[in-house]
Amino acid sequence: MPNQTETIRKFIKYLNNKDEQGGFWLPNIQRPFVWKKEQIERLYDSILREYPIGTLLIWKTKSDLKRRKFIDNYKSGISLANFYIPQDKTQKMMVLDGQQRLQSLFIGLMGSYDGEELYINILSGDLVAPEDIKFGFKFKSKSQAQFPFLLFKDLVFTDSKPKEIVKSIVSQNEVTEEQEDKIYDNVELIREVFCTQENILYQLVDSVDRPSTYTEEDIVEIFIRANSGGTPLGKSDLLFSLLTASWEEAENNMDELLDDLNKTGYKFDRDFILKISLVLLDKGAKYEIEKFRLPEVKEGIEENWQKIANTLRFVKDFIYGKTFLKTDKTLPSYASLIPIIYSRYHFPATWDKALESDLVDYLVKVNLTGVFGGVSDSFTDALVTVVKNNKGFEKIEIFGEIRSKGKSMELTQEALLGYHYSSKEIHLLFNLWYGFNYQPAWNQNKPQIDHIFPQSELKRIKMPNPETGKLNVMKYKWWDRDQIANLMLLTAHENGASNKTDILPKDWFADKEEDYLKLHLIPSEPALWELDRFEDFIKERRKLLVEQFANILYVPKTETEVKTQ
Repeated sequence: MPNQTETIRKFIKYLNNKDEQGGFWLPNIQRPFVWKKEQIERLYDSILREYPIGTLLIWKTKSDLKRRKFIDNYKSGISLANFYIPQDKTQKMMVLDGQQRLQSLFIGLMGSYDGEELYINILSGDLVAPEDIKFGFKFKSKSQAQFPFLLFKDLVFTDSKPKEIVKSIVSQNEVTEEQEDKIYDNVELIREVFCTQENILYQLVDSVDRPSTYTEEDIVEIFIRANSGGTPLGKSDLLFSLLTASWEEAENNMDELLDDLNKTGYKFDRDFILKISLVLLDKGAKYEIEKFRLPEVKEGIEENWQKIANTLRFVKDFIYGKTFLKTDKTLPSYASLIPIIYSRYHFPATWDKALESDLVDYLVKVNLTGVFGGVSDSFTDALVTVVKNNKGFEKIEIFGEIRSKGKSMELTQEALLGYHYSSKEIHLLFNLWYGFNYQPAWNQNKPQIDHIFPQSELKRIKMPNPETGKLNVMKYKWWDRDQIANLMLLTAHENGASNKTDILPKDWFADKEEDYLKLHLIPSEPALWELDRFEDFIKERRKLLVEQFANILYVPKTETEVKTQ
């Protein structure tokens, strides 16, 4: 992957220019431009201060992926659809990493931002702290731009020598001798940094001359890794671009569906929608670029989109309205929904109240026991095959398939008591326990997990250091403090700054009614609420937790019970 360099002035002319190696473009997988004027101005300040601006990543390819031009005259709310160009299989250069920087350079040197062009205060440049702005770049309209502000692109793209440029500036404005020296220094610096120094450094990923080294699968991985430090991107972004190449409404339809699915607290994403689309078309759950190049996949998704979208909306409404999996936090695995979605899509006539009861039982068990944690796409495909063969969702058959793969759906006492503050399953467990079903308008009003014995108090308890004998070793480690037996669910108001916060249980529970204690499974003996009885409290509360969930806990049969069957 060779490094190449170029001057800013020369490189910026490569953008959108088909005559330069096919032109430099933005692949459709790139997110929209998001920088504000101030960020662009700061970038130009950094460049003129000769700060490094990072390496770009360019993909040389003949792929016919959808691409778009760099925006010259940027306006807030601008539609990217206006910048798409016809697809072809000719050579072109795709910018995989560095869009925001290049787009900013292009706007500043070749266009405008909300109708304003980039100017520089030609008298700026005095010594300042590193975090301050040294060179006064500002976007201005022509009517606002008065000396000492000069149109920056005129200073970069002129072929005049620095002395000639300065002479022209001085002749048109009243300046002191000291200011003339400053102007000369700045003009010379601008010409050096933007026109002489090769400050654009880019790595070239060449799929034209080295197609076997950089396949499209490699490009996907390179793109994901290159962008991992910024806005999260995934393989679905590239795959979706293949889909949108021939389906103009794809992006609007996808956004509309995700808005509908997520308005009540879920976090469905494009990745899941594409995966379920493959599954519903019987193409398997595994992501492969070639699948999205198949006409039957691209056309199948487009032709069946309404049915796919409505099926997803139906299943989402079902889990929100009929189960305790009402938010993203209470749904540890979205993959657990795939067999249900497949059943609804292909066999809608089998959906009835009896099936809904089985589905609730299935969702609770597989999500509480982490059945789908770390599973492969082949596991998902196996469950879908069971649904397909049975022409609908059969809980017993599904459970049998899960067990045949070595997965257990039994929630053991050990597993229950092993849940802690950060467990993915903890929110689902609490919803089953408390029946908190309301969804407040403001996110901060949602129920919150609270430590019964405050962490701050438990951290203060020390025990002797075995080496020195001094009381400087924390007695209760994180798993003691965060275990489920030390947790309860409170409303946001109860857990607010003027309420529970770090209040000890002996004070918090002192005036609480018996029903309150029963709801939160609090041992009723007040002596156990004392800080020095923490371990005794935990022991008793564990018993109450086991009793609370006895109906879903798996109890291994004794040897005698097995023999008598």
